[in-house]
Amino acid sequence: MIDPEVAGRIKLLALDVDGVLTNNAIYLGLVEGQRIEFKQFDIQDGLAMGLARRMGLVLAWVSGRYSDATTLRAAELRIDELIQDKEARKVPAMTELLLRRGLGWEEVAFLGDDLADLPVLRRVGLPMAVANAVDEVKGLVSYTTRAAGGSGAGREAIEALLRAQGRWDEAVRTYLEDRGETA
Repeated sequence: MIDPEVAGRIKLLALDVDGVLTNNAIYLGLVEGQRIEFKQFDIQDGLAMGLARRMGLVLAWVSGRYSDATTLRAAELRIDELIQDKEARKVPAMTELLLRRGLGWEEVAFLGDDLADLPVLRRVGLPMAVANAVDEVKGLVSYTTRAAGGSGAGREAIEALLRAQGRWDEAVRTYLEDRGETA
């Protein structure tokens, strides 16, 4: 369970991509001599990100590698900030993002899974991990999802955060009203 006081300070939700929003698999191949890459994203994570955006959270995807597949999915979901740092240096990229947005580390929740996420997780107000995260990450975080990365962990983390903020029911109601439906 996420501490409501901590959750109340969160204005930006950042998520690692590979192993958090995907199942860690990367499919590579060549088509007519062109390199192609495929990734599998969970559809429920995408819906939850729409709910989070409706509730005013800034969403950022932070990856240690560039991928056209990630760029396509982020654009499809209208993710506010997409960081793909080829050198896997997430802290400098996040620091720049926070300065640009006028936010402090204590206003950030981050969902990670692996060693490259540790420097960011040590700084944020709400460090979170997916169920299949490495032990070093799990030992550091305040919240761990039951779902593995790529299997709805993003949705679970968003729901837990919005519930702790007391805004989950409003997010669902707003979603249904926007679709012309009622709960």
